[in-house]
Amino acid sequence: MEDPTVKRYHDTIKLLRRRQLKEALKNLRELAAGAPDGWQVMSELDRIETSYTYMLDYMRRNIKDPERQKLQNKLLTDTLAVADQVRLLLEAVDSTRHYFSKKRFMQMLPEVTLKTLLTQMETYKEDVAIADLLGKTSEKALEVRHTHENAQQNLFEVVWTNSAWNSQENNEANEFLQSENVPLNDVSLLVSAVTMSLMACFDIRKLIWLFDAYEHTNTQVNQRALVGLAFLFQLHHERMLLYPEIIARLSLLNENEQFAQELCRVQIQLLRSQETKKIDKKMREEIIPEMMKSVNPRNMKFDFDETDEENNDHNPDWIQNFESSSIGEKLREMSELQMEGADVYMTTFAQLKNYPFFKKMANWFYPFDTEHSSVIQEFSNDKSSLLDMIFQSGLFCDSDKYSMCFTMMHIPQGQRDMMLSQLSEQQINELRDDQKLASMKKYFEKPESISNLYIHSLYRFFKLYPRRHEYRDIFNEPLRLYRYIILQPTLYKTEYIQSIAEFLFRKENTNEAIQVYKSLIELGGDNAEVYQKIGYCLQKEQRYEEAIEAYLTADMMKPDSIWTNRHLATCYRTINEFDKALEYYKKVEAVHPDSASLLFNIGSCLAELGRSEEALQYFFKLDFMNTGNLKVWRAIGWCSFISGKMEQAMRYYEKIIEKKPIASDYLNAGHVAWCSGNTEMAISFYLQSLQNSKDKEDFFNQFYKDERFLEAQGISADDIPLMLDLL
Repeated sequence: MEDPTVKRYHDTIKLLRRRQLKEALKNLRELAAGAPDGWQVMSELDRIETSYTYMLDYMRRNIKDPERQKLQNKLLTDTLAVADQVRLLLEAVDSTRHYFSKKRFMQMLPEVTLKTLLTQMETYKEDVAIADLLGKTSEKALEVRHTHENAQQNLFEVVWTNSAWNSQENNEANEFLQSENVPLNDVSLLVSAVTMSLMACFDIRKLIWLFDAYEHTNTQVNQRALVGLAFLFQLHHERMLLYPEIIARLSLLNENEQFAQELCRVQIQLLRSQETKKIDKKMREEIIPEMMKSVNPRNMKFDFDETDEENNDHNPDWIQNFESSSIGEKLREMSELQMEGADVYMTTFAQLKNYPFFKKMANWFYPFDTEHSSVIQEFSNDKSSLLDMIFQSGLFCDSDKYSMCFTMMHIPQGQRDMMLSQLSEQQINELRDDQKLASMKKYFEKPESISNLYIHSLYRFFKLYPRRHEYRDIFNEPLRLYRYIILQPTLYKTEYIQSIAEFLFRKENTNEAIQVYKSLIELGGDNAEVYQKIGYCLQKEQRYEEAIEAYLTADMMKPDSIWTNRHLATCYRTINEFDKALEYYKKVEAVHPDSASLLFNIGSCLAELGRSEEALQYFFKLDFMNTGNLKVWRAIGWCSFISGKMEQAMRYYEKIIEKKPIASDYLNAGHVAWCSGNTEMAISFYLQSLQNSKDKEDFFNQFYKDERFLEAQGISADDIPLMLDLL
């Protein structure tokens, strides 16, 4: 049950979203009265209420005020800030949540400021260079690294737990962006700290700082800032509309098409991240078990040597067999997902986040650094090690690189060498090929790769961090930045909406794809293909009437499309409009007269329309094309029965019963026998149908469905219950 105070706060926020300031101020006064040091916010509430009263009085007296909306927005933002402050006061004293316990701890360290941390970090490069002269793992070098890492932890926590920067703190944060001496990894960590702080509590100064960070020259820094902004648009898009400085900043960014392109790309990457659970399930239930099955347990070396001829005696067909095997297909699918940017390693690394390193929240956001004191021992001896090459390749996000490194540390050298030797010679050569390694490294230094891998690291924090349940996990929310009013000038354009729609379509997110394709039509991006895809998505959603409408529009724009006609026929057949289905199947038949599935569907429609003689012609053609197909035999048997051709019908049912009969086959054979006057045989077939049915009720239901067909073939309605009693 929600705490009454928390509920009152959320009710106040809802009032402010509806711009009902008077009632919101009343709620805040009552909340502030119960908060420690609540008197501090009362004066601010008095100021807001006085200004609002004057504004209402001007309106009552019909005084024109061109600044009224601007003033109203300012009063709303000020009230939202007070509401946040009151919430913090109410929770700060005794809340056990991680954020507030850390906030209380940081308040006990007043000497730790952004300015002092900036000074420490600017001297780090020089300090570590001097210490490294004694050796990278010397006591002095490790001491310098530990001091720096403590400063990083403090930087993250000072920023994260600070709910609102003052002007001095804002200026000091700007110095981090401007300094050429602060390590870029530290600036990247600061970007993450600002993002997490804004997720905990809105602060206009931090948000503007994040916009500034997006314009940083370093790709790692600006891409982290971009992802952070995407998270914050998700959380605060309505609130942002009230700030003219945010609107102005976005307007300026929109003048450069690169911002829109990059934000659209991050939007798609965030949508892709929500596929991770599905990929994780596929990895655990399909790919990994398939790989385990493919391991050869008899891979031993005997006492005799193979000749050179035998040693290279691989059957060239084996490659083809592997390619077409299920394991080959699974691995190819995994490779394609990885190339697309999907998170295929969540399953692998989810169990490797229990190292002490991950107990500190800041470390989930810190870029991978071979100079970090926790991992430098691993890299100090052999900088050309295979492990180092794997890290340089950029296949893994920062969080997973740390996991891999710590795991390797706990494995004896002999076992580690054996694990690395499992890589194929081709893979090793590729990693040791300087040109290929440089090419791969260059690819993963691209903005799209950096933002994607950062999102993977964030995904791990929100899914695996021990206290993750205390944080709002936006990966569980509909991530639809393109729908938000504040971003419509940025993303609501044909090329971006089409890219998003195509991604959703490929991922079979049909319901959302329908909405985005409709937006594309509103933007003038309508064509036959768009309506075909809308129809396809609606068909998948089993909204057949709407699908037909979309397909008909596509048919008008691009007549005589075989694909459209086939799908129209399927939808009509599904809603039992067999005459219309037949019309479109016939159009397809004119182009593909020998399609087995098409012939069967035409025959089925004819049978449903009572045109059994015509239907039989199609089914006989199918039987000639594909002898022994039980599905076709069943169709011939049934059409023969309803046409009164009992001998022919029985001949086919007997063939079916010799093969692999089901309950309905025995039932239909019983109908044929009964209508042929052979009651004993009918009873025998009916009893076998009853034995193969789910239960007696199911058998009776199926029997009564066929009552009208039995009567049409001369069976008296009065005799039907008698037959059931005979059974």
